Amino acid sequence: MNILTKHIAQLLSLPEKGVDNVLALLEDGCTIPFISRYRKERTGGLDEVQITVIANQNERLQEIAKRKETVVKTITESDKMTPELKKRIDNCWDATELEDIYLPFKPKRRTRAQIAREQGLETLATILLMQRENNPMQVAQRFVKGDVKDVQAAINGAKDIIAEMVSEDERSRNLTRNVFQREAVIASKAVKSKEGSEEAAKYSDYFDFSEPLKCCSSHRLLAMRRGEKEGYLRIKITIDSSRCIQQLKRNYVQGFGKCQTLVAEAVEDGYKRLIEPSIETEFASLSKEKADEEAIKVFAENLRQLLLGAPLGQKRIMGIDPGFRTGCKVVCLDEQGNLLHHEAIFPHPPANHRMQATRQMQKMVEEYHVEAIAIGNGTASRETSSFVSDLTFSHEVQSFVVSEDGASVYSASKTAREEFPNEDVTVRGAVSIGRRLMDPLAELVKIDPKSIGVGQYQHDVDQNKLKKSLDQTVESCVNAVGVNLNTASRHLLMYVSGLGPALAQNIVEYRKEKGLFSSRTQLKKVARLGPSAYEQCAGFLRIPNAKNPLDNSAVHPESYAIVEQMAKNLNCSVQDLIKDKTYRDKITLEQYVTADVGIPTLMDIMQELEKPWRDPRQQIETFEFDAHVKEVGDLVEGMVLPGIVTNITNFGAFVDIGVHQDGLVHVSQLANSFVKDPTDVVHLHQHVQVKVLEIDHRRNRISLTMKF
Repeated sequence: MNILTKHIAQLLSLPEKGVDNVLALLEDGCTIPFISRYRKERTGGLDEVQITVIANQNERLQEIAKRKETVVKTITESDKMTPELKKRIDNCWDATELEDIYLPFKPKRRTRAQIAREQGLETLATILLMQRENNPMQVAQRFVKGDVKDVQAAINGAKDIIAEMVSEDERSRNLTRNVFQREAVIASKAVKSKEGSEEAAKYSDYFDFSEPLKCCSSHRLLAMRRGEKEGYLRIKITIDSSRCIQQLKRNYVQGFGKCQTLVAEAVEDGYKRLIEPSIETEFASLSKEKADEEAIKVFAENLRQLLLGAPLGQKRIMGIDPGFRTGCKVVCLDEQGNLLHHEAIFPHPPANHRMQATRQMQKMVEEYHVEAIAIGNGTASRETSSFVSDLTFSHEVQSFVVSEDGASVYSASKTAREEFPNEDVTVRGAVSIGRRLMDPLAELVKIDPKSIGVGQYQHDVDQNKLKKSLDQTVESCVNAVGVNLNTASRHLLMYVSGLGPALAQNIVEYRKEKGLFSSRTQLKKVARLGPSAYEQCAGFLRIPNAKNPLDNSAVHPESYAIVEQMAKNLNCSVQDLIKDKTYRDKITLEQYVTADVGIPTLMDIMQELEKPWRDPRQQIETFEFDAHVKEVGDLVEGMVLPGIVTNITNFGAFVDIGVHQDGLVHVSQLANSFVKDPTDVVHLHQHVQVKVLEIDHRRNRISLTMKF
């Protein structure tokens, strides 16, 4: 096992063998969903979260390893490498510590200390540091020559060298870091020239704000950083510098005298001019990085909940994108989500063609055999829901309010233009709303996750880390649910383990040319889909009504022989095993254990035989807002209302109560007990009961509670 394996295993408190096998599988091109699902024996049963953390830690350590190569090369080329230094670098796996080791040897621009060295003043700096001379000015006289004009210039140059030496000393930097860690305060002030502007008002909470940095939550820090970026705030991270300076002087100044006074001055200069700004920048960066991680984690969890939202299934759907002046855009879709018809209705002001809209709706429902209606939750949603609920049809038709976040982004996208080249953006948006009711996952994968509207300061965090986390989340959700090979779009297929955009497109092209897939083995005929890609993707692709029933399950083709042997031993068919529990109850799993297949895989197989294509998503539920509350003006403190959770942050949950403005349930108001993480209590689109605590009409804010 290599050193990275040992380090990761120790860092994460995981078995070295499992970590080593995970890294080997990742190196072989295996995806995280595939490893967690189909290689449990090799990993020791590590789950998807653990494998993801291992992969991320491995990437981080690989970056440090590359940095170490640069450090070693630079120091070696400067002829300053020693065996002790090389050993220390080899054993270092902390990025900050590595940079501290490298700092004295790092090529720099011409600093004041470098200029002083070029003037031959390094010897004088050493003499001053030894603190043995009674008359340092007399000693300095010997160095007055060339560019050194006088004694004071010599002394100043020597002090510059000492200041840089102090600033590059690891002990000095760690001492300062420890104080920052314990005592740093982050403070923000308004930029006076912009304080009175309307745009600055949203940052008014931070016009004169300060708190210990270690207590500053991610959303507050990101809000302040955004205000700083937009030019409305100035931010500073500070400590009590005097304590650091005194401690550093104790480390460098020995006794009293003229030399000691000069060294003390150099130490203080080194701290104020070099160490403190450097460590402040470091903590600003580290605190931002930590805030980013928390915000990305919140976003990823919200996205996961949204993608795994309850699907209605393959039914005939009517999608409505509500509106007032421009009317409601209505589309009718078949069971596969294909567009059958679209038109506009105008039941609301200013047109008020309610009777005509009623007739239009009834005609469409009858003509296109509509089974359910999806209504977007944007402008005019409440009014449209009320209108639809008053309609009568010849058969039962359920209506649901659907989140339309990102629908406008989809409707103007290249994907939407490819799907509906002859329709305008309003029709495409209504189709997206209808399809989201049918299968949220299949539709939402077409939209950039950042545009779905469930994040917290998503535009302020590290965009590369955000994209990686969200892509991993989408991949995880798609593979957890499984994908119908014959109906999935290219956008859904590209997230299946082992595929990607090119192979997803090739599968779609194969379907067009050859017709629907009848077996998983046909995947091997798809252009450029080789054995490795087949191994990775096959278990996550489903074929309903396939000749082999296992093709519509999560049982991997590599395990088909095991199931067939089980059926043979029981004198029945594979289909009988799936349909009849009495057969499955007769199976002794230990009988089928081999060197490669253990109990974990066999238990997964049995679960699939019990219920092929087990969908982890919940059943969809209908919801209605309080009919008497439609505007913020209708709210009264103490009122209890039904609501839908629309977004979750680490400071609470936003809830739609049907008044065109979401209310906030602060984390302290989510439950009667302490809540550390809001996702422990609520999830996206959850139906909840909330009580109105406060209404701030000036800032258009509604405070809610779930504590009764």
